[in-house]
Amino acid sequence: MPLDHYVTLGRSGLRVSPFALGAMTFGEDPGGAGCSVEESEKILAAYLDRGGNFIDTANFYTNGHSESILGDFFAARPGQRDRVVLASKFFTNLFPGDPNGGGAGRRSVIAQLDESLRRLRTDHLDLYWLHNWDRHTPIEETLRALDDLVTAGKIRYVGFSNTPAWVTAQAQTTALLKGWTPLIALQVEYSLLARSVEGELAPLARDQGMALVPWSPLRNGFLSGKYRRDAQVTDSARTAFVGGPGEDEYLVIDAVAAVADELGTTSAAVSLAWLRAREGTVVPILGARRLGHLENNLAGLEVTLTPGQLRRLDEVSAPDLDYPAPLHGALRSMLQFAGTTVDGRPSTVYPPLVQSDVRY
Repeated sequence: MPLDHYVTLGRSGLRVSPFALGAMTFGEDPGGAGCSVEESEKILAAYLDRGGNFIDTANFYTNGHSESILGDFFAARPGQRDRVVLASKFFTNLFPGDPNGGGAGRRSVIAQLDESLRRLRTDHLDLYWLHNWDRHTPIEETLRALDDLVTAGKIRYVGFSNTPAWVTAQAQTTALLKGWTPLIALQVEYSLLARSVEGELAPLARDQGMALVPWSPLRNGFLSGKYRRDAQVTDSARTAFVGGPGEDEYLVIDAVAAVADELGTTSAAVSLAWLRAREGTVVPILGARRLGHLENNLAGLEVTLTPGQLRRLDEVSAPDLDYPAPLHGALRSMLQFAGTTVDGRPSTVYPPLVQSDVRY
């Protein structure tokens, strides 16, 4: 599946590449683990040359430099901006001492968008993400501000990131009831080493026709293939920020490496192929500090995992989900379907029912 075989993003008319390009690493500003402007442009050009069209950034990535790099790139190439789906995020306050400089209040949302559009040198964003939940602002205020921006033509679509499922459900219901712009996608942490999204947010997304757009699909590079037991990693800029894998993580890393060896590919490609095989529309965000990183990750489009390989990876990475998720699997099927198979899923019989024929 090449980058120019597009998928529809959620319940919308927006078509995007199966992998998005994340621009968090664009810029060498302090406090990040990014790359030079020259390398950023090489990565961006390679992604576009292969038919990629979905680019994701945020107002605070490399202190705004990420947006500026993208803006300068497209300004120097007339016509290309209108062929890409350009997404950015709001929430983070870039102005120390100003309590209204960030968050999701009306004033803040509008001001942050204007600054992002200035840096990106464009008059609109194709997708605008709430980057985090603002518990100090009524959700209807945020939604109405975003809907007004859609009406004004300054943004086209809306999505949420890093927001609790109950808030997201409330927001979507409010938008639909009031006729405001609904959410079409959720940007979430999701990988073989981070599957808690499967408890609440992923089922919500499937039910509401939202796409999932995973960030850190290789879990800070842990699933890239460079991390091995008893081997020191020397070429990871993020290690200084996040440390290394733990024993539980190495169990998954080892399983991924074994599947990669079977297929003659890389751990990164296997990890990304596993995400692509999840239920619903899942569009992982690729991050890269070097052109080679991008090229290695794109191999994930060429890998198809067998049912047996998917099952092995599912089992070794199975998450412990929060209540009430544990009650909604095999136990729920047993209590509801009593040994029958429904929608292709078998069930067992509640043991006391087998032990006695007496019913009251």
